[in-house]
This record gives sequence, C-alpha cells and structure tokens, in this order.
Amino acid sequence: MKKYTFAVLSVLTLLFASCSASKTDKSAGDLFGTTWELEYISGPRIAFEGLYPNKKPQITFDQKETKVFGNNGCNGYSAPYTLSGKKLTFGEPGPTTMMFCEGGGEQQFVKQMSKITSYSIDTDGKLILNEGDVAMMRFKKVAKQ
Repeated sequence: MKKYTFAVLSVLTLLFASCSASKTDKSAGDLFGTTWELEYISGPRIAFEGLYPNKKPQITFDQKETKVFGNNGCNGYSAPYTLSGKKLTFGEPGPTTMMFCEGGGEQQFVKQMSKITSYSIDTDGKLILNEGDVAMMRFKKVAKQ
C-alpha cells in the first residue's frame, strides 16, 4: 500500500510541476507571434489621438533574432531587446526612413521605449511595458503572425 501511495504522489507531483512550468513559459510566449498596437502612453500632455493622428505605433517581437520591429506612429523601426523573465530592455533603434511626422508622437514613443525595464500581460491580454513599477505603455493585440 505504501508503494502505491508513493507512486500516486510522485505522479501528482510531476503533473503539478509540469503544469506550473507551462504557465510560466506561456507568459513569455504571449509576447511572440503577435503584433501589438499602442493604446496608451505615459508622459505627454497631448491627447493620445493628437500624438498619433494617422497611425498608432505597433511592435512585434522576433524571438529568434531577439529584435523588435514595427512602426513608431510614422516611420518604421527595429531594435534589439533583452528579455530575462519579466525584465525587458530595448537597445537603440536602427536607421529608419525618415519622413515628417505630425503630432510629435514618434519622439515620445522612442523616448519611452528607452526607459522600459519590464513587462507584464494583464488579465485582458494587454501588453504593459513598465519603467520600474510604473506602466509607461499599454498595447493590445491586433494580428497573429
């Protein structure tokens, strides 16, 4: 009877451990395979629609290349990122095609990206980019890749 109880407890322990690992891995996996569109940015005193009158910034994480790419509300960009658990930082964006952008949102977006230290995904599936404990940007999913 002791062997049977031990075997059942061992199997349950392994099952519980594998489920916990899957939940942890899924959180980071939610970043990938999705294009995220900005819906909130902290800092500017201009209304969000005024910052991005024509196009909202988007970000896509390339897990293999460890780069992000998208648009900053006007011009395209790509930048390296470093991800360790929930800690997230972005490197300098590479060269982009520069055209004049209305509203000043492009500079605000790039400035905020350089301050990011971590991320989270809330219960509504929104991507939150944080500076310390402060939510600096919030994105919604717009497309699966």
